[in-house]
Amino acid sequence: MSDTWEGLGQQLLLVLGRILEKLIQDALGWSLVIFWLALCLFGINWRKTWPVLAQGAWAPLVLAMVVVALAWSRMTPEAPEFWWKLLQVSLVAAASFFCGWLQGYFHWEPAEINLEPPTHAADGHAIGHH
Repeated sequence: MSDTWEGLGQQLLLVLGRILEKLIQDALGWSLVIFWLALCLFGINWRKTWPVLAQGAWAPLVLAMVVVALAWSRMTPEAPEFWWKLLQVSLVAAASFFCGWLQGYFHWEPAEINLEPPTHAADGHAIGHH
């Protein structure tokens, strides 16, 4: 009877190890997508981005999507893959825009980071940046 429990315990550990291995492989496989969506959700100020896209920045974005899909389709030897790659690139862009919509819906905004160095007066003290 104890041999049965011991064998069952070993099989259970083996199955749990395989499940853990599969979870780690999936997490690593999707890590770039997870990083990209986190960046779109928490790193882009969509309140400022939407008006820029509406003023015409959508055109270079679409051109960049087509160029990426074209280059990606040429990296693989399969024949008519351009449309499939363009669909995949479009889905990534749509997911990015959905993150922007979520950010606006929940009123999340990334912290403002001022990259400009402070201006100094003649006496050496910083002006305007605290």
